[in-house]
Amino acid sequence: MVSRLRNSPAYLYLALALSFIYLPVVILVIFSFQDGVLPVPPFNGPSLEWYQKMFENERLIDSLINSVVVAITSSFVCTLLGFLAAYSLAYRQPRFAKGIQFALIAPLTVSYLIIGIGLLVSLNIMGISKSLFAVGIGHVVINLPLCFAIIYSQFGDHLSNIDRAARDLGASDLQTLVRVIAPMMKPSLFAAFCLATTLSWDEFIIAFLLSRFEVTLPVIIFEMLRAGLTPEVNAAGTLVFAISFTVVGAAAIVMMMGSRPKL
Repeated sequence: MVSRLRNSPAYLYLALALSFIYLPVVILVIFSFQDGVLPVPPFNGPSLEWYQKMFENERLIDSLINSVVVAITSSFVCTLLGFLAAYSLAYRQPRFAKGIQFALIAPLTVSYLIIGIGLLVSLNIMGISKSLFAVGIGHVVINLPLCFAIIYSQFGDHLSNIDRAARDLGASDLQTLVRVIAPMMKPSLFAAFCLATTLSWDEFIIAFLLSRFEVTLPVIIFEMLRAGLTPEVNAAGTLVFAISFTVVGAAAIVMMMGSRPKL
């Protein structure tokens, strides 16, 4: 009893923090089922009217497909490049390895707005116009440091020993990488892919700056918000949250399963 009373401030603080984080999401989800034209109290429902209207909105569905394509493609590229960079730095130790590592991580400290403006100017000089392809390049730039950091953190001495053993048994560099190291790194690769997909899925600033006619879902939601808050916006926001939560949850489960000691 004394221990519980002693820890009660910590529990209270945790409850307040979780409420602060998740209460807006709960309200968003609840009023996406509003049976009316305004997502404000009192709550009338539940109703699936606004979800039906959301899926009947062709431009919104097109943007949803665009978001999925950009997120999956850019995340695959990020994961692949991050894996190759992490493997090289962990076991090949090139010259200026620390400098290369710093250069790969540094974009995490830069504002998306600054990166977006820089990419807009750079891609314009290279003759690449605003498009989903440009958005994909931007998402590779901002998500590659995260993928690299996740994968690099999982390389340890045990993999180094396995790497050397595979080479001693006659495996080439490519065979060692593809048939030995990559399968053992599947949990971290999957986690990096999922987190990059989530960040790309709901990223707005880069997508807004680098797209024109073909846009992603966050850009469409922003345009809908400019016309006023409606339950349809809440429904679209709930969809984004549900997909992001599912992907992150899957990544967390895979990471926990991968970290369990094997008997």
